[in-house]
Amino acid sequence: MLVWMPSGSRSRPTPTPSRADPVAAPPRPELAALGLSAGERVRWRDRPGGRWREGTVVDRERDGSVGVRDGKGASRALRVDRLEVRTRGPRGARTWEPLTARVDRTEQLSLFTAQDSDEEWRR
Repeated sequence: MLVWMPSGSRSRPTPTPSRADPVAAPPRPELAALGLSAGERVRWRDRPGGRWREGTVVDRERDGSVGVRDGKGASRALRVDRLEVRTRGPRGARTWEPLTARVDRTEQLSLFTAQDSDEEWRR
């Protein structure tokens, strides 16, 4: 968003950050275990067949649920199976992915990475 200040001289408009800009947050290992990062867009339904509500990921709660802030600023703690995460499809289109599918995919990644103990065993 650009802000223009009326004045007698011509000056360049100064960019100011808007609320839509993603905020660079430090990575949190609790969220990384789910394949999430703070500030990611998620959606959920309050009841089956209800309308979708959108929010952003804030943190991971003590009971294992995900802390979410909705569009009005209200905080919620939602179970992993109720959330869908905004992502890009195979052709670049924006789509929604169930968080449980992302968790299953990220849990398997550690099986394919070589660790120091594996390297010593192979020698």
